[in-house]
Amino acid sequence: MSRQSERAERAAIRRRRRRLMAAVGAATVVVALVGGAGVAWASGGFDSWMHPEVPCTKPVELTVVADPAIAATVEAVAADHDAAEGSCSRTEVVAQASADTAAMLASGNASELDAWIPDSPVWLVRMSGIARSLGRPVPDLALERSIASSPVVFAARADRSDAVGDEDLSWNALLNDGFSALLPDPEASSASLSALQAMERRADIGSPRQFQQAMIELNDTMPASVEEAFDALADGADGTVAIASEQQIARHNREGASTPLVALYPADGTLALTYPFLRVLDESELAKNLPADDAEADDTPEARAVALHARELDALKLALWSAKDAFAADGFRDGTGSGTLEQEGVLAEAVAVDASAAGAQVAILRTWGVLSLRSRILSVIDVSGSMEEPTVTGLRRIDLLTQAATKTLSQFSGDVDLGMWIFSTARAGDRDWESLAPVQSLGDDEQRARIDTAIASLPGRLGGATGLYDTVLAAVAQMRTTYDADRVNSVLLLTDGRNEDENGISLETLLDKLAKLDDPAKPVPVVLVGIGPDTDVQAMRAIAKATGGAAYSAAKPQDLSTVLTDALSQRACRPNC
Repeated sequence: MSRQSERAERAAIRRRRRRLMAAVGAATVVVALVGGAGVAWASGGFDSWMHPEVPCTKPVELTVVADPAIAATVEAVAADHDAAEGSCSRTEVVAQASADTAAMLASGNASELDAWIPDSPVWLVRMSGIARSLGRPVPDLALERSIASSPVVFAARADRSDAVGDEDLSWNALLNDGFSALLPDPEASSASLSALQAMERRADIGSPRQFQQAMIELNDTMPASVEEAFDALADGADGTVAIASEQQIARHNREGASTPLVALYPADGTLALTYPFLRVLDESELAKNLPADDAEADDTPEARAVALHARELDALKLALWSAKDAFAADGFRDGTGSGTLEQEGVLAEAVAVDASAAGAQVAILRTWGVLSLRSRILSVIDVSGSMEEPTVTGLRRIDLLTQAATKTLSQFSGDVDLGMWIFSTARAGDRDWESLAPVQSLGDDEQRARIDTAIASLPGRLGGATGLYDTVLAAVAQMRTTYDADRVNSVLLLTDGRNEDENGISLETLLDKLAKLDDPAKPVPVVLVGIGPDTDVQAMRAIAKATGGAAYSAAKPQDLSTVLTDALSQRACRPNC
């Protein structure tokens, strides 16, 4: 069979399997939406009894993407399961960071997956948010219970643990700068994200900036990964700890590290990483390709293949749920947080953990993304007449934009260089754009005041049509001319329409000129945010692709604040910005 035929067969099987799972799931599982993400909680265990008689004509190929922390264990358990008598599967396990898998699913680039095992349900909510911000369909996933877990702790050098033994090692103390901690990048570390949530819960309601200030201070010494944090502990000052999961410490010690670590447990409780099993579904493909009622086809070869595939995926899930000893040997507690470990550096008995909230963690991640920016950004804002249009909120589009921009600006640290242009047709003579503030550091109070004044003036500057293409080209050229190699140089463009400049360049000409301007040594990504239903999403995506940027869509203008924050935190769309 050719590779193309194999793909076609797998696609057909996947469509039938998803119809079967959706029908059975509606009758046998309790469904709960997670943050509107199109994610369902399923108890599992239903496919095996529906088609127990399906023979194994050839092994079913399963593809599972798992977070790197757990991928090796999953692969070992899957290999034993595949080799067991009665099994009819051949499983490929791919190790990939949970944040990257979330981005791939959101951008529609993970269609071959059968299951996903991230290190936290937060990535499901994050995935759905990214998909909506990008104006793409939200993938459907059946969320089933966790196969393993690991509490979040403080890691200290074993030979220096006494140096922090008398400290108040708690999230409350860390919030108030009571000791020195290394927080790996929360964009890549769920342990760090859980730590931030634990700190936020202990913040003083009367001091709204207390938590943000703590994040800024942690960002100043932020290592890129847990491994870098562990390396830094080897040379760090006495009393410094790193935030990690219990399992990461156990693995570090198990691999014979020259500097063994010990887990110190927060005095005021903690959260845990959990590793849920998710089936990847695609209901939009189902609706498009299947007839309304094809129950009569259940005895066809294709139907039997669908049932076999579903049965084998279910059997793999059950094997993972049952492999508590294998996961414990690699430093994990079981999916409920229980279990005894025999690992150097961590407690044998499990500790109680608090429940995490995925939606709250996503909000924290958005805030972190803005606070941690070290960029040069030229913001380019549409002030054409259509921005006068009212929205369902009763406010005009320009009013919502002004509110969102003010809120976002308040989160920027002084490490950001920001400037502002506005644009519409014939804004300054024959030119479609006008500069209101040069790109300068927000660490300068005068520049921050200049930007504040420019934002406040936007409602009084409306008029003209949308001169999009000429403005994009000029903005990219400006940022490349003033390029700073020590920072990320980008253009952030907000518009509510499509190009209407009859005297300007065409989209084809713009893309051609952008290609000629392209310099890999001086990248200037254009991040576009469409406001409302009238934007030219296809043109925005073409511009984003040509510059290595991203195109976001606030189809409902009232969602602009969230979408704008996602757009500014460009790491959210990795690796497919």
